[in-house]
Amino acid sequence: MALLSGPTAAPQSGGKPTSIVVLLHGWGASGDDLIGLAPSWARVLPEAHFVSPHAPEPCDQNPFGRQWFSFVDSSPAVLAKGAAGARAAIDAFIDAELGRHGLGDDRVALVGFSQGAMMALYVGVRRAKRPAAVLGYSGAMIGGDSLATEIRSKPPILLVHGDADQVVPIDSLNGAMAALAASEVPAQFHVCAGLGHGIDEEGLALGGAFLRSCLA
Repeated sequence: MALLSGPTAAPQSGGKPTSIVVLLHGWGASGDDLIGLAPSWARVLPEAHFVSPHAPEPCDQNPFGRQWFSFVDSSPAVLAKGAAGARAAIDAFIDAELGRHGLGDDRVALVGFSQGAMMALYVGVRRAKRPAAVLGYSGAMIGGDSLATEIRSKPPILLVHGDADQVVPIDSLNGAMAALAASEVPAQFHVCAGLGHGIDEEGLALGGAFLRSCLA
């Protein structure tokens, strides 16, 4: 299995990173999409190294983008199988980044948007060692039915969702929070009024404050 790669942003401080923020992009996009979050958060996380890997598969409905797994068959079992396959690539990428910078799991945060948020959630609670944080925008819980038996860590989680999201409906947030609560994962959420499928300034600020609190 080839190691994932993608754009990076070095610590604003100019020194050695004390934390790593892994940015997982949405379906049909690429790592070039979410690395754009780094400049905003670097102001509150000046010693963080940001990495935004490209998903391993070409997008099956957008030849110019990438995907973590296919949505052609959206049945829960098939989606869970796809997420499990992508998890191995993300875990290997995280392990390599931590090893390269000499950091432990408690210094890595997983951030995702849309399908990337699904993967951040899926991977974060299944890591053998607890990550510092999981931050998801406009995502959903994949593999919620098996979470009780597969969960290995309980990182602090923040989920942000727009109440006007027509791509991943707000009900997906409710489902994810219910599954996390059932497994006693310390999760919180925020609903952005009038927001569709995206990240607004309010969500960006909340995410930055959350990451800073977890990585301080």
